[in-house]
This record gives sequence, C-alpha cells and structure tokens, in this order.
Amino acid sequence: MATENKRIETSRRIDAPAAVIFKILADPRRHKDFDGSDMLRGAVDDLPVSRVGDTFTMKMHRLGDDYLMINHVVAFEPDRRIFWTPAPGDPSRTEGNDPSLVGTPAGYRWGYILIPDGEHATVVTEVFDYGPIPDELLLDGGVWINGSNSVLESMRASLEKLEKICTE
Repeated sequence: MATENKRIETSRRIDAPAAVIFKILADPRRHKDFDGSDMLRGAVDDLPVSRVGDTFTMKMHRLGDDYLMINHVVAFEPDRRIFWTPAPGDPSRTEGNDPSLVGTPAGYRWGYILIPDGEHATVVTEVFDYGPIPDELLLDGGVWINGSNSVLESMRASLEKLEKICTE
C-alpha cells in the first residue's frame, strides 16, 4: 500500500546563485550551520553528498536525548534539488529499541528545491514530506510540533540562516 504524500513546505528568495546554495545543502558538515530546529549536533561524515544512494549520518539531540540519524539520499539534481529519507542510526530511535531496524528508512523525507530567480538569486523551498507520520501528531492545521517549536517554524528559521550564510 502506497504512503500518501503529506507535505509541509516553505520558500524564501535568497540573493545567491543556486550553485552556491546547493553546495552548502549537499555538504552535511554545513547542515548544523543553518539548522532552525536546534536538533543537529554535527555530521559524522566528512564528504559532501554527490548522488542518489549516498548516505550521511548526523548527530542529533531532541528533548534531552542524543542519537544518530542515517540519511539516505533519494533525489539529487545538482543546483536544483536534494532529498533524503532519515533512518534511525541507533536502537534508541527504532520501534521497540530493535537493533535490526537501525538504518531502515522511516518513510518520511526532507529536502530542498532550488529555482533560479534571475542571474544571482534563487527561490529555495524546504520540504518535509511526512507521509507515514500519523495525522494525530499534527496540530494547528498541519504543523507538527517538534520540541519547543513547530516544524514549519524550524524550516523558516533554517532558510533564514541559510540566507545569512549565502549572503555574508
């Protein structure tokens, strides 16, 4: 049975070329720099993402718990789009603390779509496709509460931080 696409997304026009922005998005070491959720603690991996099928592991923290997430790259179009589906990186994030589920994608996706807007600007859309997450976890018309702020608020903060990085 196919999982229904359920998306939260937000966009921001950034005064930087798509290539500059994409280079940052494809480098997991930079994700902490523009994280609006304050959940990322850093990348485990040293290499940028370069194609579909790559994985990158992030150190995470949420509600007093440190854990790892393994991200499987599912879309990669240089300077246009990048998406990944997270998977638990340790048993504490699996159902029933089952070690056999480590690395199994959870079914939801994070990503970015870049659309050039003139020669030196890009409209960047951050997307959270929460397909398998039950609607009961959604509040306020589709804003899933994530710790102290909503996913949408975190996404807006991420794009604001990304803009500052790209325009400094």
